[in-house]
Amino acid sequence: MATHQAKREPTESAASIRAGELEVGYIDGGSGVPLVLVHGGESDRTQFATLRAHLGPGIRAISYDQRDSGITVNPPDPYTLSDLADDLAALLDALGLQRAHLLGTSFGGAVAQHAALRHPERVASLILVATTPSFAMCVEAVSELLEMSHGDRQNAVADFFVTPEGQAEFQTRAAQTLAVRDPGQSARRHEAARQHEIRDRLARIAAPTLIVHGTADRLAPYAGALLMEQRMPNAELRAIEGGRHAITMEFAEPIARWVREFLAVTPA
Repeated sequence: MATHQAKREPTESAASIRAGELEVGYIDGGSGVPLVLVHGGESDRTQFATLRAHLGPGIRAISYDQRDSGITVNPPDPYTLSDLADDLAALLDALGLQRAHLLGTSFGGAVAQHAALRHPERVASLILVATTPSFAMCVEAVSELLEMSHGDRQNAVADFFVTPEGQAEFQTRAAQTLAVRDPGQSARRHEAARQHEIRDRLARIAAPTLIVHGTADRLAPYAGALLMEQRMPNAELRAIEGGRHAITMEFAEPIARWVREFLAVTPA
């Protein structure tokens, strides 16, 4: 297991910006290579605080609130992952970015995959962390989690998100990243997640891709990572032995190092 070292948070600015039809909450920190951080299904733009603290100089890290998340304002209408991918492209427009690297975790990794399919010219590279190419590959465990109340979901962090070795340090922190949503917001996001299926389109994702996955992830089984590596033409896989679902937090230091290497940023 990697050692865990606390680092001072980088300077960040929190704001909102008009992107397409949405008012999007985002955090824009650092300068250099633009890296958009795409949060998981039950989190928001604040999910990446631990990872940000390890990214170091030379990276402009931008995290944002998807629909029904954080401070983003959107209409109470159903949407798909394709819509969320288009939202991401609209955010790039609003920020004046022609292209960016995308790092998505869990549900956010699905959003990033759809963005690479729908807007390949906007995606410089992909970093897919603890995610899946298909909801069907993780339906049982994810459905169990989604059916829980917010409080029960927080209590389940120990089983689903962090390793036994990391629970003392990361269990509370991981639980705090689980956002509170009203029933309508949750239902719309859960329905979007259930529609995720791109196994037959993985070969069309040509962007350079780094896949990072824990071998003991119950919510996004490791088999999905192996399939993505096999079918995506420019993908490489880094495994975290025994890692569970919250690896961007528990293993932030090695993942940040791999990100810097992948983006060819000078070592911190």
